[in-house]
Amino acid sequence: MPSPQQARAQASAITSGKAGQDTEVSPTSQLRALFDRPRLSPGQRRIAQYLIEHITEAAFLSITDLADRVGVSQPSVTRFASAVGFSGYPALREKLQSIALGTFAGGAAEENRGNELQAAVDAEIENLENLRRDFADADRVIEVGRQLSQSTPLTVLGLRISVSLAEYFAYAARRIHPDVRLVTLGGSVAYDALLQSREAGGTWVLAFSMPRHAHETLTAVQVARRAGLKVALITDLALGPIADEADVTFATGTGSRLVFDSYAAPGVMCAALLQAMTDADPERTQARLEEYEQLADQHQFFIRD
Repeated sequence: MPSPQQARAQASAITSGKAGQDTEVSPTSQLRALFDRPRLSPGQRRIAQYLIEHITEAAFLSITDLADRVGVSQPSVTRFASAVGFSGYPALREKLQSIALGTFAGGAAEENRGNELQAAVDAEIENLENLRRDFADADRVIEVGRQLSQSTPLTVLGLRISVSLAEYFAYAARRIHPDVRLVTLGGSVAYDALLQSREAGGTWVLAFSMPRHAHETLTAVQVARRAGLKVALITDLALGPIADEADVTFATGTGSRLVFDSYAAPGVMCAALLQAMTDADPERTQARLEEYEQLADQHQFFIRD
């Protein structure tokens, strides 16, 4: 009899397919696609990030108010609108308002949010709903999972607050992948591990960067790229210096209503990539899970339910 984990690996394979015409795309995904320009200046990226994080309010601001909120000049906002393909700020604001009004139509009313703990859960539900819309086209997840599966060794990088997500991913990935190397210390320790991984034949790093984003994470990603490793990044920001360095970025919302952030959507993103890795090599997956179950039974790793 297969273990529950083996059965899940067999039964929950990801199916490919493009989103249908009536598939709803999340507001954050629409904005990330709208602002996905490789040559945005740092000031323009600040404007884009502010709009992504405050769409329901920012879409109705005047050019003066938006410039004040972001801390840039009005001409900077005008140049930003042109850089992302609009004739000027009025045309950009019209597009933002159409996206924001779609958010209002689909979102829960603020007065129904309840207390702060309930509001925190509501915010995470919204993050998960946005991720669900992003998963309407699973091809990118499938492809990156295949690449991670083929990278031997596979390096998983998470520093400071991102350690917990990196540890979870690495723990699970070791059940299905023969050589997973976890890096949770920055500086020269991280550089040594990344260089050794490349010398051993590794081709990919999966990096995590949750707020507050650390300089040492950016430096480690830059070192990985210079060494010839490709970087897949799970983060909360589609724009910014770390995302600019990554080969592929999976941007998922984090819960920020309480003192410390919560990571429901990044956790599901991890599980999706792990599933894609199991699908990429099902024979290896089943063999490794079976071997692990035998060891677990032999050494009584777990309490029987």
